[in-house]
Amino acid sequence: MELSITATLALVGVAFFAGLVSSIAGSGGLLTLPALLWAGLPPLSALATNKLQSAMGTLSSVSNFRRHGYFQVGSLVPSLMAAFCGSVLGTLCVQRLTNELLMRAIPLLLVLLGGYFLCAPKMDGRDYPAKLNNAQFAATAAFGMGFYGGFFGPASGSIMPFLLVFLLGHNLVRATAESKLFILVINGVSALLFVISGGVVWSLAIAMGIAQIVGARIGSNVVIHHGVGLVQPLIAVVTLLVALKLLFYPVG
Repeated sequence: MELSITATLALVGVAFFAGLVSSIAGSGGLLTLPALLWAGLPPLSALATNKLQSAMGTLSSVSNFRRHGYFQVGSLVPSLMAAFCGSVLGTLCVQRLTNELLMRAIPLLLVLLGGYFLCAPKMDGRDYPAKLNNAQFAATAAFGMGFYGGFFGPASGSIMPFLLVFLLGHNLVRATAESKLFILVINGVSALLFVISGGVVWSLAIAMGIAQIVGARIGSNVVIHHGVGLVQPLIAVVTLLVALKLLFYPVG
């Protein structure tokens, strides 16, 4: 579909800000997906384009966190494999739904996410006792988040750190970094499946993806240099803004 230059530039600006916010506190998809829908993209095309541009931004923050030694991939492999499988299943399921059904379902999912953020527990920079071992986490939380990420996706980057903190006992900065690796796997495989199905608006995905890369690099540097002291307040701010947006400006 053809978009005006003004609309394209606006979406690129949203993508930059989403990359910045998402690399720190997650929820970038709650900015970009509604923006794509408001620009007139059909729901499946909006989901497909959103997955691809988001994966590009997440790759930027993952490479930055990895370069600074914020996670070790080895211990995460079983959970990453489970998330991969869940994402494949979720993406294949959502591709079977009609645009009309998705247009009714997406606003409801966004409102539910807004409610989640309002009730989300507080976190700090300390380590917590682990409630699950790695295998249990892989079979439950990682697979479930993979399915959700493939089926829908927005706010995965904010939900995943909560799961890593309260189920595996990781501190918030470590969980923030590790969650980006999960989101990269989930969005990467989902984007690939959407590419194969032909749903991506390529010109828009690439332009927004470049903006996401820049924003994500800046945001991940903020986490690396300022740590948990900035992460938690920004999560709270994003939560409030998302709730207000969903309350007064619902999608559709």
